[in-house]
Amino acid sequence: MRVDTPKNTPTHLLSNPEQYITRVGNFLRKTSLDELPQIWNIFVGQMSLIGPRPALWNQYDLIKERDKYGANDVKPGLTGWAQINGRDELPIDVKSKMDGEYVKNLSFRLDIICFFGTVISVLKSDGIVEGKTRAKTNNENASSNNKEISSK
Repeated sequence: MRVDTPKNTPTHLLSNPEQYITRVGNFLRKTSLDELPQIWNIFVGQMSLIGPRPALWNQYDLIKERDKYGANDVKPGLTGWAQINGRDELPIDVKSKMDGEYVKNLSFRLDIICFFGTVISVLKSDGIVEGKTRAKTNNENASSNNKEISSK
């Protein structure tokens, strides 16, 4: 991010986030290399490799929605079920429901699916919409909502 970026404002709340992201920052985000510092949080036990992504301190709507599904009751993860099924493209209610599905169906098998799904998503740069949530069409929402865990 550029030095003139508003402080204490998450990227998704900026009116034009692209103007604050440098070329290097853009590359780091598209390749998800900006997530590497979170590996330290995994080593010290504050996060897990797979689980719902941590919410930002000011994402009250996401935190409240996740409470409905028990998704705040487990350690946050570097990647998870919602990340491989839409990432930034998912509206908060859908993302929270998917996080809840992950918690409800927690298993080693599901973690393996999330891990390899993440590798594929990162290589393809799937679901990255910088600074906002892209509204999916009805067909896209229907398609991603049909990706239930039990069918995997």
